[in-house]
Amino acid sequence: MQAARGGVGVLLVGPRVALHAELGKHAGSAALPIEVVEAADVIGMDEHASDVRSRKEASINVCTALVKEGRAAAAVSMGHSGATMASALLTLGRIKGVDRPAILTHLPAQGGFTTLLDVGANADVKAAYLAQWARLATVYLRVVEDRENPTVGLLSIGEEDHKGSALVVEAHGLLRAAHGQGVNFHGNVEGRDILRGTTDIVVTDGFTGNVVLKLAEGEAKVLFGWVREALGSTLKSKVGGLLVRGALRGLAERMDPSTYGASILLGVRGLTFIGHGSADARAVKNALLRAERAHEAQLVARLEAALAGETPQSV
Repeated sequence: MQAARGGVGVLLVGPRVALHAELGKHAGSAALPIEVVEAADVIGMDEHASDVRSRKEASINVCTALVKEGRAAAAVSMGHSGATMASALLTLGRIKGVDRPAILTHLPAQGGFTTLLDVGANADVKAAYLAQWARLATVYLRVVEDRENPTVGLLSIGEEDHKGSALVVEAHGLLRAAHGQGVNFHGNVEGRDILRGTTDIVVTDGFTGNVVLKLAEGEAKVLFGWVREALGSTLKSKVGGLLVRGALRGLAERMDPSTYGASILLGVRGLTFIGHGSADARAVKNALLRAERAHEAQLVARLEAALAGETPQSV
């Protein structure tokens, strides 16, 4: 509803009767650019992602099919992440030159945000994947977020070139070779550099990236809990809390995951965004706005053009 009021055309995919009943609770919904598309089946959060192969009428399959057919500019799902990735791959396919798509997200950092990928699509990776993701993320930031020549860091346990696992050392060599050819490679970065904003982009494997993402989100909640406890511990701190309430609200806004809405599955031949299952209305609205911005920027076409030349070979 909020996104539609902002001018975004929305196709709601799911059980028609239930969706119309829900829309009917909101005054003015009939006048908004919202259309319901029937999908009687749904892949539940406790079901297997591989079910997308046999359940063509599941809502996520209907959703990605709308993108492939050109009826929708992007698929946005707050449901089963694995099913969303599987459906996007099966229905839309990969951009030529991409071995594995990656989930890209933004983490609040000094000076704005740091772009991190992969955050969960690929637990086991090859060095060439990281080099490909660096190219993809560079194009994404340039055309969607207006960051010219963004810097890329490789997550490791030390800044020195030789530090890290065999995978990281090999990826470092590929990224160094790609420097100046679509990638502005800074070098290795450590975990603390992500929130410092040392580089615009940080690439890592999906296992490590997901741990980093969940740690950052969890730590933010714990820290705000500590702040609330401290500000409510004495009469003097309560008075101080009233004085800083506005500033703390601004800080909470920056650290709220709903600010970014959803994460893009980068590398498939169609825009696909994956959000939290616990997403609120604000997160859904921002996800749809972000999807529209990516579509208007012709992101997929620009990604394909960027990878049309020579890309690092898989090993």
